Amino acid sequence: MSEQGPARERLLTAVVDHLAERGLGDLSLRRLAEGVGTSHRMLIYHFGSMEGLLVEVVRLVEARQRALLASLPLDDPAEAARAFWRTLTDPSLRAHERLFFELYAQAAQGRPGTTPLLDGIVTDWLAPVAAIQRSLGHPPDVAEARARLGLAVARGLLLDLIATGDLPAVNAAMDQFIALTTT
Repeated sequence: MSEQGPARERLLTAVVDHLAERGLGDLSLRRLAEGVGTSHRMLIYHFGSMEGLLVEVVRLVEARQRALLASLPLDDPAEAARAFWRTLTDPSLRAHERLFFELYAQAAQGRPGTTPLLDGIVTDWLAPVAAIQRSLGHPPDVAEARARLGLAVARGLLLDLIATGDLPAVNAAMDQFIALTTT
C-alpha cells in the first residue's frame, strides 16, 4: 500500500459514514470535506475529483455488502436471502442507494470521472451469488444466469423503493422472487 493508502482509506470511510448519516443533500466537495474534517484539496489529491470520490464510495459500500453476503449462513438459503434483503432495504442505506443509481446512470452515459464505476459493477457480484445458486444444485451456467437475474431483480426493486418509498410492496415482490428461486 502506498503512503497515501491509509490516509485515503480513512477519508473514504469517513465520507461513507458522513453520507450514511446525512445523505447526499446539497453535496459539494467543500461541504463534504468540511463534514469529514479535511480540505477539498485533500479529497482531490486522494480521489481526483468529486466523481472519483463518489465512485469509490459506491465501490466500498458494494464491497461491504458482498462481504455481508459471504458471511451469511446458507443452511436456509431463503432466510439468508431475506436477511440480506432486510439489510439492503435498511433506511440508513437509502442515500447510498440513490448515489449508486445516479452514478450508475452517469457512468452508463459516459460522463467523465464516473465510467470506472462500470468496471465490476455486475461481474463482482456474479461469482458470490452464483456460488449460492450452485449450492442449491444448479449447474454453473444456470447458476450464473440465476445470479445475474437475482442481481437485476434486487437492483430493480431497490430502484422501485427509492422511487416509490413503498417498502411493503417491494418486500412482497422480493419474497415472491425468493420463493421462486430457492425452492
